[in-house]
Amino acid sequence: MLGTELARVLRRTRPQDELVLLDVPAALAPPDDLDATVLRGDIRDSALLSEALAAPEVAVVHLASIVSGGAERDFDAALAVNLDGGRALVDACRAHGGAPRLVFTSSLAVFGGELALGPVGDDTRLTPSTTYGATKAMLELLFADATRKGYLDARSGRPPTVIVRPGAPNAAASSFASAVVREPLAERPTTLPVSLDVPAVVIGVDTVVGCLAKLLEIDGDALGSSRTVNLPGLVTTSGELLDALHALVDPATLAPVTVEVDPAVEAIVRSWPTGWSTERAEAVGLPRDVDAAGIVRAYLARIGR
Repeated sequence: MLGTELARVLRRTRPQDELVLLDVPAALAPPDDLDATVLRGDIRDSALLSEALAAPEVAVVHLASIVSGGAERDFDAALAVNLDGGRALVDACRAHGGAPRLVFTSSLAVFGGELALGPVGDDTRLTPSTTYGATKAMLELLFADATRKGYLDARSGRPPTVIVRPGAPNAAASSFASAVVREPLAERPTTLPVSLDVPAVVIGVDTVVGCLAKLLEIDGDALGSSRTVNLPGLVTTSGELLDALHALVDPATLAPVTVEVDPAVEAIVRSWPTGWSTERAEAVGLPRDVDAAGIVRAYLARIGR
């Protein structure tokens, strides 16, 4: 989803560039208006990556991942896709020889445990408490070292929970944060696995896409030797998102939302930091969300409501 939205922005802002979209065979076809080359396969396939990076000058946005809840359930798949896929991408950039710019979507899940209960900044020590977070942390370190070696030019952005995601709920532990807005509007009753008052740091779809586009353009050295930045986030709750939705749309037209706490999911969500510091993002001019209502308005505009 983020790849498609970013491709739309790049097609508009960089019309002279060729767009190459790589995804698994089962993925939905991208919209025809993107005018892009589409490649299908496994991110660990060196021949496929070589084809994707065949141009003399290349910039890469790496979004592929087994997400949080799925990674907890399938350790082997998380290592295969997240870690081995990232290493294959380093090898492809190294073989390219032109030190391609690489924007990598890491995650706030690289922080966990007691350290995450306090303020968390760009250079806070990585303490993941999930397999997903651990693989993201490993790739941050790998891409930073590959940058030091001159194999690529990395910029690792740590987005908080991205909302509102379209389509069906996915395996991410954060899926509830989109469902609380999306499902009532789609007239589908939904049950949230976390309490309405559990805080989480979120970022709107349009905002994170704007951040990724900006990271492609900036001087990577502005991010320091770690090449990482916490993307701007908004601390909110499911209850606040639901209140914003009810203030903007007649509640009588919405499907109901109930809560049945899943202790495993809530434990994962509560392990994520909420003291989210984004000084480096502000210094390089990354966009940010203002409030929960703004995120809901953006989604209403996206679906034509």
